[in-house]
Amino acid sequence: MILSPDELDVANRYKLLVGGIVPRPIAWVSTQSRDGALNLAPYSFCCGVGSDPMSVLFCPANGSDGREKDSLVNADPANGVGEFVVNIVNETQARAMAVTAETLPSGESEWELAGLEPTPSAAVRPPRVTGAPVAYECVTHQIVRLNPGAPSGGNIVIGRVVRVYVLDDLINERNHIDPDKLAAVGRMAGVTYCRTDARFDLPWGRAALEGM
Repeated sequence: MILSPDELDVANRYKLLVGGIVPRPIAWVSTQSRDGALNLAPYSFCCGVGSDPMSVLFCPANGSDGREKDSLVNADPANGVGEFVVNIVNETQARAMAVTAETLPSGESEWELAGLEPTPSAAVRPPRVTGAPVAYECVTHQIVRLNPGAPSGGNIVIGRVVRVYVLDDLINERNHIDPDKLAAVGRMAGVTYCRTDARFDLPWGRAALEGM
């Protein structure tokens, strides 16, 4: 089957993305508005960009009315503080992460709804999630708006990582993070998630031909 995005509505394009690009890491993004209001929301269109400079990105789509979400507004240096924190979600906090996907009226807090506590970051104004095993404190480097003002219009927020928080017992002297202790979760399609404890090793390049 060959499908053309131009012949599909936005909802069906989304299904093809989230159903085929799996599993996806979850960026649990904490931001802060200029007046100090805190926001927390999960985004599964995210990834690391590179190590020089150390950078990550997340992709907050516009709302159904075309308005930009609070995470984007707050992370935008022109409208917000231009900083954000990407918190990594583990199995312990997976349910709380899902709770923070709720769309709340202005003035209500995702933090309070999910029973979460903020912890001050080391170098940026938005706090990290207390208990998150890893957190990347970021200063916004660039924002790319792919369809400004359109319902579900895509946006890319690229952040330069200025500090990394890792729970002490997750990391060794060579800065290797233990995947078993991290116990990260990934996003599939719909309301389905996955654990990351079913892993296998493969050598790179020609060495991978062995055993085929």
